[in-house]
Amino acid sequence: MKRNRNIFANLDWPTLGLYLILITIGWFSIYAATYDEEQQQVLNLSTSHGKQLFFIGVSLFTGIVILIFDSKFFTTFSYFIYAAVILLLIGVLLFGATIKGSKSWIRMGSFSLQPAEFAKFAVSLALAKFFSGLNVNIKTTASKITVGAIIGIPAILILLQGDTGSMLVFATFILVLFREGLPAIFLILIFVVAVLSVLALVINKYILILVLAIVGVGMFLFLKRGKNILPIVAILFIVGAGYILSVDYVFNQILRSHQRERIEILLGQKTDLKGAGYNLNQSLIAIGSGGLNGKGFLKGTQTKFNFVPEQSTDFIFCTIGEEWGFLGSAGILLIFFGLLYRIVFIAERQRSKFSRVYAYSVASILFFHITINVGMTIGLVPVIGIPFPLVSYGGSSILAFTMLLFVLLKLDSDRLAALR
Repeated sequence: MKRNRNIFANLDWPTLGLYLILITIGWFSIYAATYDEEQQQVLNLSTSHGKQLFFIGVSLFTGIVILIFDSKFFTTFSYFIYAAVILLLIGVLLFGATIKGSKSWIRMGSFSLQPAEFAKFAVSLALAKFFSGLNVNIKTTASKITVGAIIGIPAILILLQGDTGSMLVFATFILVLFREGLPAIFLILIFVVAVLSVLALVINKYILILVLAIVGVGMFLFLKRGKNILPIVAILFIVGAGYILSVDYVFNQILRSHQRERIEILLGQKTDLKGAGYNLNQSLIAIGSGGLNGKGFLKGTQTKFNFVPEQSTDFIFCTIGEEWGFLGSAGILLIFFGLLYRIVFIAERQRSKFSRVYAYSVASILFFHITINVGMTIGLVPVIGIPFPLVSYGGSSILAFTMLLFVLLKLDSDRLAALR
């Protein structure tokens, strides 16, 4: 049957509509965050809201181009796209520009490109390509090593750039692996590691190792009837003690001073309202001052007088909280929830494993960004520089998220077209 050439005929319109709503909210929020009574021109490219409008236009154009392409292009060239992004990440390490302490940008005149944003898109395609192969089973050692390499190589390159926040995003792909059959024990292990990491930072390392030893002795006595339990308990103790010492070493010897201070403030070990805790404190004041209904568009005092650093990028959520209050903040989170629901719904109706894995990758990335960004603006997680997807200021960010979503829309559109 001849395929319908109308690129909009089979689109998932609810998903597209939510995307358009979010980028619109984002632009108005950026306009409010950077509002200047002397420069109110919307198309002024010397302003952040002017540049963002340009970025939105480029993103929409890119999205239309993606819809024109056949979805087979992305399934065929997934590994090539992945390799190209890896080369870009290496190029950034060699020739990139350092901005805000991270060597993760490529300068292009007055604009800058951040390849780390596109690495998430590339890994999503590569994982989908790998899992769509014949006889791929995530439970095998070979598959785990391959998947680990696909995710780990760009993550390490981004870490070497000094962009810890973007690197941490790649941890979210564990949700995709779990959906594709990774045993639940790995999620339990991640939870245990997370808890042990926090304990290693708030409790003296030697006391914690002693507690671990007592737990090990208890396990041995309780499970003494099992075979070879002593070697297993001993190995678990050695690994646990080694991890505790490694957390202490990384925290004190590898993390930068401002990163250590942010974690200490989050854990309540330090108060520094004029230094490392300034951003968070001002963000909480801005959100709290919004009350139930907010102060109104362009009427936020914390925003207007630039009390919150990075209020158009990483802390854009506090601008929304101050001007639109609890109801506005809850509203945008509901919109994001609706978008995540639609993506998961799309994922589950796919006949192709490639499309399903890719869709869950998109959902996982969005979920991580939303959770961490909101969490850091209200003091639940450390401030690590994660943008609010489709809302925060930034050309690389909005373009990368647009590519993620529109490729998904194209894959789903071609699936529906094939059924007609």
